[in-house]
Amino acid sequence: MIEPKSSSINVFINTNIADKNWFRSQLDQHYIQHSELFPQGFEDGYRLKDSRPSEKTGIITRRITVREIAYTVVPSFVMPRMAGFVSDVENGLFLRKFAVPYWAIAHCYGKDAMYWWRLETGLGRHSLVETTIKDPALLPEHIGCDEKHTRRLGDKHYCATTVADGCVLGAAVAESAGQKDLEAAYGVFQQEARAVDPDYSPKTTNVDGWPATRGALTALFPDIAIIMCFLHVFIGIRDRCSKKFKETFCVCAQKLWDCYRAETKRSFSQRVRRLVQWVQNNDVPDVMKQKIEKLRANLSFFTKAYDFVGSLRTSNMIDRLMQRMDRHLFAGQYFHGALYSAQLNIRAWALIHNFAPFNPWSVKLNDGVQCPAERLNGYRYHPNWLQNLLISTSLVGKIRPSP
Repeated sequence: MIEPKSSSINVFINTNIADKNWFRSQLDQHYIQHSELFPQGFEDGYRLKDSRPSEKTGIITRRITVREIAYTVVPSFVMPRMAGFVSDVENGLFLRKFAVPYWAIAHCYGKDAMYWWRLETGLGRHSLVETTIKDPALLPEHIGCDEKHTRRLGDKHYCATTVADGCVLGAAVAESAGQKDLEAAYGVFQQEARAVDPDYSPKTTNVDGWPATRGALTALFPDIAIIMCFLHVFIGIRDRCSKKFKETFCVCAQKLWDCYRAETKRSFSQRVRRLVQWVQNNDVPDVMKQKIEKLRANLSFFTKAYDFVGSLRTSNMIDRLMQRMDRHLFAGQYFHGALYSAQLNIRAWALIHNFAPFNPWSVKLNDGVQCPAERLNGYRYHPNWLQNLLISTSLVGKIRPSP
């Protein structure tokens, strides 16, 4: 892993680092295999600057100079800031994927709860997009966005979440659900994505009906097509009618999903109009009627999906990931400190989700692919999931607290 000055380059180098010739040969070999982990100008040559032993671990790290900028070369089997060895902490951090409390991890693997909290939260300093996606061509054309309701010090907050291809690419805590705060929260994803590709703009995004969300995303990406989630229409009717008006709900649900299965924009519009006529000509509860009429009023937001192959018509992907986010937040009883630490916490959760291994059945279904980030990129740097994550953070920008 390489970072300028306080940053570092993560590479799998663990022996003979004192031997300059051996170190240089290994570094050159890593550059040939994975040039994206190295700074611009590395191909023009670099100079070995010095070596430093760590007082905490005894591990020797080397610094190199590329275009008069010093970079530290750090082995991937050591945690950032020499906080521990990967072999000692990877199992504890893996359990955080399932929201195991810090005190339980400390009971099983030593240290104390705050050590594990700091270890996990420190991962949140890295850019989600730059860590997860290395090739600009892999930046998603179609994304899903939604806000998860949460609390910080008893006050309501919102986790603005962006997902694509099974990965969490944006997670930022907004203090309100207004457009200004949501624009700032979703803007973190925009900034990190444009650090990979300055011209990046997704083609579509799937959202619910909240106007502030649509306004924030349109302000950040003026050319984006807003697609409203069809599933939310069904859920809005199901939650209010499935028990009290069971027979009518069953008929309406069947007609709704017939609309969803329409293969063309014209057919979809026709089926929606017929559904509205059925509602108007039958004794249908007002709450059901209002939802169907609202579907027709917003028809253009639903039919846009037919113009973009591969776009998300429902929020299934983001809903699945936000269920895991909900368990993470609930297990910690939400946020108790500063807004900055809350940001780091939810970002660290996102990175652990992207890189921690699937369950064995999912690995089998994915032909041996170990995690969402590997499935997206098509490769992994190291068989160990935590080393793979640390190597992926090489040269990745870090967020800093406001002065």
